[in-house]
Amino acid sequence: MTRARLRSGVAVSDSAVLRRPWWGLAVFAAAVAVAAAFGALAASDAGSRYADLAQPSWAPPSWLFSPVWTVLYVLIAVAGFLVWRRVGIGPAIGLWVAQLVLNAAWTPLFFGAGQYGLAFAEIVLLWLAIGATVLLFRRVSRLAAALLLPYWAWVTFAAALNLAIWRLNS
Repeated sequence: MTRARLRSGVAVSDSAVLRRPWWGLAVFAAAVAVAAAFGALAASDAGSRYADLAQPSWAPPSWLFSPVWTVLYVLIAVAGFLVWRRVGIGPAIGLWVAQLVLNAAWTPLFFGAGQYGLAFAEIVLLWLAIGATVLLFRRVSRLAAALLLPYWAWVTFAAALNLAIWRLNS
């Protein structure tokens, strides 16, 4: 038996919602790729700039960031797709887009402009946006919310690193 849900005042069956096309995953992957590319283009010399900074003893090597972000971006795309597949475009996806924009903005602030304090303020906003996204996603899909937890954890670490680098390089 299929139960009906109200979406924008229209009853939609669960089976109809779950038949949203799989090409939607490609759209979410493309959105994440655009955010990643924007950051990469805005600070193409990030690796060398990172190496030139005074860093805390617990700072990871620059080569680690690329594989970590690759995995995280895949998780972010899949999480967004899973929620869209269930409820379509709405507040949860709007917040997903907002955190993705904040994600893309951090690299140009930190590496491109060297604005470590402003980048720290921005990453705090990103952290809050990810947390809010996790909460909204959890109402729709526990799996989607869980997929964002490694991202939230990494941004927590990145915020601490940003703060330490800001202090060491001021």
